[in-house]
Amino acid sequence: MPRKQASSGKSSSGKKSGSAPSGVRLWLRRIVRWGLGLALAGAVALAVAVGIAVQRIPSFEALKKSPAGQTIRIHAADGTIFLSLGPNYGRWLTLSETPEVMQDAMVAVEDRRFRYHPGVDPVGMARAAIFAVEHYGTGRRMQGASTITQQLARNVFLSNSYTWSRKLREAVLALALEWKFSKDEILELYLNKVYFGGGSYGIDAASRRFFGHSATDMSLSEAAVVAGLVKAPSRYSPTADAQAALGRAGVVLNTMVDAGFITRSQADSAKPADVELASETGQNSARYFTDWALPQLDMLIDEGNEPLDVYTTIDLGMQRAATSAIQADVPNGAQGALVALDRDGAVRAMVGGTDYVASNYNRATQAVRQPGSAWKLFVYMAALEAGYKVDDQLVDEPVTIQGWSPRNSSGRFAGPMSVRTAFAYSVNTIAAKLGSDIGFSSVANMARRFGITTPINTHPSMVLGSAEVRVIDMTAAFAAVARGGVSVHPYGITKVTTADGRLLYQREADRGQVLVDHWVAAGITDLLQTAVNTGTGRAAQIGRPVAGKTGTTSSNKDGWFLGFSSGITTGVWMGRDDAKPVGGLQGGRSPARAFADFMRVAVAKRPVEPFDTEVVLPEWQLEEDDDAWFGAPEDGSGLVDENGMPIELPGAAPLPGTEGEAQPAPPGEDGPVLNQQWIEEQTGRRPPQPEAGAPKAAPPIRVPLPAAPKNGTPTAPKAVPPREPSPNAGG
Repeated sequence: MPRKQASSGKSSSGKKSGSAPSGVRLWLRRIVRWGLGLALAGAVALAVAVGIAVQRIPSFEALKKSPAGQTIRIHAADGTIFLSLGPNYGRWLTLSETPEVMQDAMVAVEDRRFRYHPGVDPVGMARAAIFAVEHYGTGRRMQGASTITQQLARNVFLSNSYTWSRKLREAVLALALEWKFSKDEILELYLNKVYFGGGSYGIDAASRRFFGHSATDMSLSEAAVVAGLVKAPSRYSPTADAQAALGRAGVVLNTMVDAGFITRSQADSAKPADVELASETGQNSARYFTDWALPQLDMLIDEGNEPLDVYTTIDLGMQRAATSAIQADVPNGAQGALVALDRDGAVRAMVGGTDYVASNYNRATQAVRQPGSAWKLFVYMAALEAGYKVDDQLVDEPVTIQGWSPRNSSGRFAGPMSVRTAFAYSVNTIAAKLGSDIGFSSVANMARRFGITTPINTHPSMVLGSAEVRVIDMTAAFAAVARGGVSVHPYGITKVTTADGRLLYQREADRGQVLVDHWVAAGITDLLQTAVNTGTGRAAQIGRPVAGKTGTTSSNKDGWFLGFSSGITTGVWMGRDDAKPVGGLQGGRSPARAFADFMRVAVAKRPVEPFDTEVVLPEWQLEEDDDAWFGAPEDGSGLVDENGMPIELPGAAPLPGTEGEAQPAPPGEDGPVLNQQWIEEQTGRRPPQPEAGAPKAAPPIRVPLPAAPKNGTPTAPKAVPPREPSPNAGG
């Protein structure tokens, strides 16, 4: 019996061991059958879809006559049509008329396996899938999968919106195009319909647009420039960024060598830098705005062919004023940018340079530059949120933080002062102390909170504005302060309709998010208003309450002024594209003047709006003899601002060799008395009480001071620390 049981056990064991592999094989066979069934069903469905698409695709001759691109009418905020954009066509070129170098350049850079795939490229799709896996979660799109045939399908039949459903339809149409047309016909359609920027569709239109002649005479260098535009027409446009266009042309030439279309010696002999560009005409500064706003249509609507009416936020009067202000105030050899936002983020004016015809590179939205002391907005907001008050006392004195010693160019320090005074005169040591106390990461977090998306470091010198930022982002941050600490997102499109009035998009009101408590926004507004009334931003005064901040970087490479009044927030930047120094460029001069010139027009028809915080006159500490300003330079050289420049006192005689700049009045001219009675009279707390029988102005101090503005706060000068050092000084 035991032996039988043992034998029986082995038999049972053997049966069990054999059943497991049998079950796995069964499930594998089922999975294979299901996979083959699904693949077959998918193939049938795809074939049906392609067959239907083939029947619906127009003939080759019909496609040649069809329009390539939309006609778009752009409306200003008041409904006025200020720009109509439509396709710019050249002559239709057959493939035999198209230079071979142009054909080869386009195939090499856009679809090297064009002659071998059926409309979609499995190799390219695999490469794109690997890219998507490697960059999953970074927000970057899948790249490298679109063939020339797919691009043609997208340009002719679809929109540029990036969705999986659109990509699937694009693939079906590409297969259908390959089924219906020959490779030569597809390439001819593509070369005559692809978009090259500047409103130009097709190689002939692009050649006439950029080179002033037909594409039939295109050289290898010109072909490389044009072929490089397809990937990003606005980025690689030779009229927008010549260096980017040349760099991209070099990539095209190297790709042609790799693909075997040209030799290395031919590529080396090509000189894209020597290509002569045709002069542009008929453009204006409003195109900076439309170039920024219109690409957003791809995210707002899914309509690729029908004529559109696009209603925008731009105010044409403000736009003209912004253009005039930039052109009038930018120093010779420099560039300028201006962005003006309404209280909800509506872009009312946008200027990206001094001349759109000369350069359509939008410095208001694309350029990244150091903001200098304008960055202190985030430093002081973080300090206020951490518990500092505007009247707290700090000491302007030598300080070293992690081996970095912020300094003033004169080497002098003003001693005790309030947070308000330190902000008004942009004292570097105080900003460094605040950053060290609250933590530089807190400052970075505050900037992130207010919409700064460019990289930010947490080195001590970051408090002086060493991080690079965009003008539109900094303007939005100041607009959020003006809104009481509620976020502001710049936008330019309010509504989109078809030509027959069918609504495609309507913007919904954005209530924003609370970024800081209201009292923090009120406190920083107090500081910003003081900076304009008595500090470095006095040139930005416009006769009504203004809050703002200047910014100047090392060697005057960048000058900024950002501020707000009566619901309009404006940011101004000036500098050279190559970041070389500009003589005399400080935030409190040309940028502040441009701000004032623009804002006087922008808010002229708006009611005066006092800020929801009381601005108190900064502390005035007088010498015992009542005859000198506290902290005044001992060498008698006069008062200086944050940039080491003499303070310009309104109403005084011009300095030698200057025009419109002021200096203290000569001996013998009287000014108001600097005492408590005068302060109370200027702030409206006490009516003027001249002595009986005495002249109206007979005070003992001979420093002329400006009259109080309408908001009741006097704009008296004060001794200030000298010019701030480089944002990277010592760091």
